[in-house]
Amino acid sequence: MTDAGSCRADVWLWRARFFKTRSLAARYVEEGRMRLTRAGAESRLDKASRGLKLGDQLVFALGGRVVALRIEAFGDRRGPATEARTLYAPLDDAESARTPVRPV
Repeated sequence: MTDAGSCRADVWLWRARFFKTRSLAARYVEEGRMRLTRAGAESRLDKASRGLKLGDQLVFALGGRVVALRIEAFGDRRGPATEARTLYAPLDDAESARTPVRPV
């Protein structure tokens, strides 16, 4: 289990409503399709159990779009879309002008 200052990658992606199920999120992460930037160091996420921390930046392709975001909160549950959007902030202005990405 992770500590209070982090959250599993698959759980966070599911709570932020990028994926409809946690198992889909875990499979996506384990395929190595996500990039994590923490403290200026970029790495590829390859384990769903890897802990994400506040301020981490994620970049991944989903639904034909490149999603670049910064983790703002972890959340306690998988809530409605309005609650899920408070968990992250887009990294650029173009991303914030787009409509939300539909979950897989």
